[in-house]
Amino acid sequence: MEALAYDELEDLLLRIRAGVGAAELHGALAGFHCGGGRTQAERFGDALALDGIQEALSGTGAEAEDLRRLQRTTLAALADADDGFTPLLPEDEAALAQRADALVQWCRGFLGGIGLANPRARGELSEEAEEAIADLGRIAASELSVEEGEADEDAYAEVLEFVRVAAMLLRDECAAAARRH
Repeated sequence: MEALAYDELEDLLLRIRAGVGAAELHGALAGFHCGGGRTQAERFGDALALDGIQEALSGTGAEAEDLRRLQRTTLAALADADDGFTPLLPEDEAALAQRADALVQWCRGFLGGIGLANPRARGELSEEAEEAIADLGRIAASELSVEEGEADEDAYAEVLEFVRVAAMLLRDECAAAARRH
């Protein structure tokens, strides 16, 4: 099952007038599932409080199937034993400013999704997990200013790797908290 590319998802969301961008939607979906939230592929729009997404999921066309595929591929990536999950962001050929903005949007979506899953209600998270949430919040609240240069590319790559690892940490922590309760 092939995952949707960022541009494909962005185009789909524009067509259905979803009111959310590709990075933010993927972040919300990943955050919800990392936080222990569960929903059927046909209902994830409701779980994320995204009416435009749910309306499209209720249909029978290609848009609904593509959104369901997004959910399935996101879950599969999150379940990857080798931690191969990566946030869905613009390709490396895109301008660094566009990629940085999308990373901020992804973090905002992730925090919203994890908040909807409410992992704190199922048990305490470690200090490290709480710190990861706070750090993701700082990224989500920022406006990353970047220039096209090697130093900024390296900094972006470091922030992206931090975000990826933080998502995996939260996935593991929330699963462990759920098992304890």
